[in-house]
Amino acid sequence: MRSFTRRLAMASAAIALILAALPALAQTTLKVRPFGDLRTLDPMTTSDYMVRNHAYMVYDTLFAQNSAGLIKPQMVESYTTSPDGLTWTFVLRDGLKFHDKTDVTSADVVASLKRWGERDGLGQQLMAQTASLTATDPKTVTLVLKAKWGLVLDALGKPSSMLPVIMPARIAATPSSQNITDATGSGPFMLVRDEWSPGAKIVYAKAPTYVPRKEAPDGLAGGKIANVDRVEWVIMPDAQTALNALQAGEIDIFEEVPPDMIPLVKGNPKIKIGKLAALQGVFRMNQSQPPFNNQKLRQAMLRLIDQEQTLRAYVDDKALYTVCLSFYMCDSPYYTDAAYPKPDAAAAKKLVAESGYKGEKIVLLDATETALSPHTLVVAQMMRDIGLNVDYQAMDWGTLSSRRTSKNPVEQGGWSVFQSGPASPDMTEPVGHLGLRSNCDKAWFGWPCDETIEKLREAFTTAPDLDARKAIAKQIQERAVETVPYVSVGQLWLVRGQQANLNGLLTTGVPVYWNVSKAR
Repeated sequence: MRSFTRRLAMASAAIALILAALPALAQTTLKVRPFGDLRTLDPMTTSDYMVRNHAYMVYDTLFAQNSAGLIKPQMVESYTTSPDGLTWTFVLRDGLKFHDKTDVTSADVVASLKRWGERDGLGQQLMAQTASLTATDPKTVTLVLKAKWGLVLDALGKPSSMLPVIMPARIAATPSSQNITDATGSGPFMLVRDEWSPGAKIVYAKAPTYVPRKEAPDGLAGGKIANVDRVEWVIMPDAQTALNALQAGEIDIFEEVPPDMIPLVKGNPKIKIGKLAALQGVFRMNQSQPPFNNQKLRQAMLRLIDQEQTLRAYVDDKALYTVCLSFYMCDSPYYTDAAYPKPDAAAAKKLVAESGYKGEKIVLLDATETALSPHTLVVAQMMRDIGLNVDYQAMDWGTLSSRRTSKNPVEQGGWSVFQSGPASPDMTEPVGHLGLRSNCDKAWFGWPCDETIEKLREAFTTAPDLDARKAIAKQIQERAVETVPYVSVGQLWLVRGQQANLNGLLTTGVPVYWNVSKAR
């Protein structure tokens, strides 16, 4: 017996030596060149799409939108509604944990939703209709409304910016006027904080705590399966550098390939090109400071900007852009071109004169690595042509996204105008619409303030049917033509370049990296 034990021990030791000599199993890493840089971590306090993309990596939501635009349960296992439509009960699914290995509870949900409801437009509407939001037991959340409201699931499952993500209650206790600094989340990946280097690289690792849904991924809904061990966002402000890296196999994905570079990779069998979701170019004016606190001057900009001209500064392929004289996306059920004026530089110049503009400096911010930078240059020249004093300032997107939070005068580091490209989900209907919200200090950067639009947005939420909602959306459009919360520079589609050996990459309104695998 002792001889057998000795032989067994010797055999075990030999096996251990052989295993130790073998190379460790290599981690699978997905390398992505995103459109910008990540400067902050709080998806509830900013509409910055880099922060939104970060949020989809590290957090989960109660509900999510599928590829057909339907709201589906995500962290929720089941929900019920009382016969009068006032009481909603949500039960969390089993196995939900945060990255610190603590359980996700209903108290975390309540704290997260209350914080989100202070900042997001749709969240503000939901909370205004809420009588109580309570944690009934560790897995159950009860929402009681003041009156029947038809957009509860739309709010809890809204896509894109300022998401109702679920974070630990201890983090959600951070005032919504202050950015969180702890990225402990509830999603499929977790931020590797020690490897985050602003301006260079952001690293995410597969979260061992995350339990995906059993359904197949569908849009932003379904199972969020992390098929790679790491995702690295490699910051490359120069597009040519990024293209070279894609062709050399140094990165796997190049988000937002400029149209003039597409022909350079079309013949490469190792590279695939794909059309992404549509976005709307937005020329956003700061209404908290002169000169765009003057409505006449904003009306001048609405008549000045020629969408065909600005869009073609970026792309000549008509399959990748469309003129859309509406505040809503052209494929939105609420699309209308009611009252929206056609471009007329002479009429714009006349309105400038009527506004009393006296040559005040207009600080125009441009994030040069983004798709909209060519638009910005074209609009800057249009403005100069009608006598506006434009101070064009080039910067990266991270700097712009920080600068646009300032309400200071331009002499003290403030701004007058920036351009952005909100994705289709943020520009489709009046309540969640990023640019139409006109509730003063609670509005998106630029802070338009109009009681009429706000009353119409509220009426939209209680309208009895689609026809009634369409009629209200048209009224909002007509009022926005008067107040000009922003000017649309048209609708376009971005293009993504990727290595041909990637499988499962989802085409959604948001770039997400679950379900992606790399063929060897």
